[in-house]
Amino acid sequence: RIMAGKVKWVTDIEKSVLINNFEKRGWIQVAENEDWNFYWMSVQTIRNVFSVETGYRLSDDQIVNHFPNHYELTRKDLMVKNIKRYRKELEKEGSPLAEKDENGKYIYLDFVPVTFMLPADYNLFVEEFRKNPSSTWIMKPCGKAQGKGIFLINKLSQIKKWSRDSKTSSFVSQSSKEAYVISLYINNPLLIGGKKFDLRLYVLVSTYRPLRCYMYKLGFCRFCTVKYTPSTSELDNMFVHLTNVAIQKHGDDYNHIHGGKWTVSNLRLYLESTRGKEVTNKLFDEIHWIIVQSLKAVAPVMNNDKHCFECYGYDIIIDDKLKPWLIEVNASPSLTSSTANDRILKYNLINDTLNIAVPNGEIPDCKWNKSPPKEVLGNYEVLYDEEMAQSDGSDRDLRSRSGQSSGVKGNRARDSGKPVLTTWK
Repeated sequence: RIMAGKVKWVTDIEKSVLINNFEKRGWIQVAENEDWNFYWMSVQTIRNVFSVETGYRLSDDQIVNHFPNHYELTRKDLMVKNIKRYRKELEKEGSPLAEKDENGKYIYLDFVPVTFMLPADYNLFVEEFRKNPSSTWIMKPCGKAQGKGIFLINKLSQIKKWSRDSKTSSFVSQSSKEAYVISLYINNPLLIGGKKFDLRLYVLVSTYRPLRCYMYKLGFCRFCTVKYTPSTSELDNMFVHLTNVAIQKHGDDYNHIHGGKWTVSNLRLYLESTRGKEVTNKLFDEIHWIIVQSLKAVAPVMNNDKHCFECYGYDIIIDDKLKPWLIEVNASPSLTSSTANDRILKYNLINDTLNIAVPNGEIPDCKWNKSPPKEVLGNYEVLYDEEMAQSDGSDRDLRSRSGQSSGVKGNRARDSGKPVLTTWK
């Protein structure tokens, strides 16, 4: 972490990358003579900075790279809870976004797999499981990353370590401290070369109220090293099911040159050539839609401190019907590089992020309107600007009664062949 006048390097951030970025802006010299104006902190440090007991008062020329309660989006259980609340609120308001089909499924807001919190929702989960006993579910600890503690089940008996208390008939976890989420496993993922993959996309939020966010163009796909099979005999083989590099790099078939990664632009080319351009455009519109709606879901509860910005790592899985699903959002996406291309991408990611957070490398000022000029965006593009959306007349009728822009789903005109601008962009 970087604290006033002293530098300690977080293990997942390459020292040379940050030094180069800071030197460009003159911040290395600033640090030698005065207090640091910029802080790159771990999530734990952020808790300390904004803690009631041990917290600090940041001055106007100090900015930090996390929001105080970022976990409302980045903890698996809280993300799902906030999205469920958001959907119910839109439903109560009679928003067209909360429209459901004849089976009671959301038409536009069905982008997270069916999920329950354990132990709290154990009985609800059992009820859902029994509706479709042949389904597969994935269990994840709420507060861990890099694939740690994840396992798949397809029988209730497989979670005996999460045993029932015979006297109280209530569900008790092995550790009362650790909560899990259990989600319906996407068992029909889109495969390329027979292998499962997911997307890691980077999204920068400069402010939540009004919401302003940026999409990074240089995301990538992470592939499994072993061909996918829905066979129940392979449920324990994480090289088949989990795309995390932290897991796949230990596989016998892991390639250290390309790291099992594809750029998003390569994925686009592949899909355009195999599925067509219109279908591919629709898929990426829907991915952008998912990201904006997930941010809107947490915006009302996020502590929108003026000193904060945040770069999130979004994990998206695409199924074989080209429907994207939001799996999780990471507060500290890994900035280590496993390949040469990785290093270039992440160097540019840090550079472009800092250029938006502190345009022109000037002394930070948390009071500025956080709307940087287009020329400093680099590989970022504006994904959603709430102020702009609210002033757009075509969006007026879809605003919720709370005054927030609800947005509309990105579509492409079928008859004209011309793209229709999505009003939430």
